Amino acid sequence: MAETRNVVITGASRGLGLASAIHLYQRGWQVVAAMRSVDTGMARLRAATGAGADDPRLIGVALDLTDAASVTAAAKSIEEAVGAPYGLVHNAGISAAGMVEEAPISLWERMFATNVFGPVALTKALLPSMRAAGRGRIVLISSAGGVRGMPSTAPYSAVKGALERWGEAMAGEVAPFGIGVTILVTGTYDTEIITDAGTTDSRVLDGPYARHHRTMDKRGRAAMKKVAKSPGRFAVGLAQALDARKPFVRRSVGLDARMLLIANHILPGRAMHTMTRLMMGIPRFGALAATPAATMGPPDPHSDESDKHD
Repeated sequence: MAETRNVVITGASRGLGLASAIHLYQRGWQVVAAMRSVDTGMARLRAATGAGADDPRLIGVALDLTDAASVTAAAKSIEEAVGAPYGLVHNAGISAAGMVEEAPISLWERMFATNVFGPVALTKALLPSMRAAGRGRIVLISSAGGVRGMPSTAPYSAVKGALERWGEAMAGEVAPFGIGVTILVTGTYDTEIITDAGTTDSRVLDGPYARHHRTMDKRGRAAMKKVAKSPGRFAVGLAQALDARKPFVRRSVGLDARMLLIANHILPGRAMHTMTRLMMGIPRFGALAATPAATMGPPDPHSDESDKHD
């Protein structure tokens, strides 16, 4: 096992990635920490782990997932350092707050580049060596937004949903070569990605969605205080995921994520939509419509409502 206990973690300079890199290093793994700012990130990791600058079990690699040349260079550096990685953890990503109408297209493009296109490119570059080795596990970090599209985070929900479908498809392709895929649906953790430091905020607080934002912000902050866990709790779940031996695994890490997966499995879509609306305090259907229903013209003679009066 000592030969295969190496793992690549993207976004390892902060949040869940940093906690995971620390935990796995302490468990004896050789950790390749991929990040934008290697000097800053590695200083944090060495301070937390006590690793020396020349420790072969803690390696920093520069990676900008929005830059194709950086992805190619990172893959080469990874293979030169550890050969075929056993674990490839796609943790890096960005979040965003704002309604669809408020979020600029440039944000959508950056979101997909960072959370989907970059990880796909890095995986494509590393898969040949992993296939040749005949083993490995690719871990994709999803969230509540990958289970249900969440209001005010449409770009983030979109990329997490795409990430999950990519993982499902890829699992069927690589399983015959001894490579497994795990999707981790994360709960709420106290990291920078859910604070102003890690989120692109495109909300217009005095615009047409002002009522949504006021209620959602208040309830979101209250929920954070109650349910947000330490990133170290996530790292334990990730370590367990890397030990999986099944070709495809989709599991939750965190009680709130587990409850969401269960609810989404047993409740119809309409019920989940209503539950989400009530939890976030979003007004009911039509409550903010500018034109009352009575002034919208006669009923459609082909509609079900019209049929009731025939």
